[in-house]
Amino acid sequence: MAISKIKTAKQMERHLKGMSNHYRIEILLLIAESGGITLENIIKAIGANEKTLGEHTRRLHQAGLINKRYRGKFVEHTLSPYGKAFSRFLKTFQQT
Repeated sequence: MAISKIKTAKQMERHLKGMSNHYRIEILLLIAESGGITLENIIKAIGANEKTLGEHTRRLHQAGLINKRYRGKFVEHTLSPYGKAFSRFLKTFQQT
């Protein structure tokens, strides 16, 4: 899915602030690798405090970078189209 709409500086700021933390970057890249992952599995993979990672996933969701889908008592996290674009950028940036 191509993102063709030109964003304002304020809109871009929202997305950039949404990923401006090392845990959020780790979460975004982890979700990109897994395709869909619960908070419990994010905690296992990253090994940080549940409340900390819960807050960071909430902020990624507020920034429009991840989607949340409720499946019973679990919440599955996937990347939004903007999250996919940012994860591609992060992977490229990581290797340069």
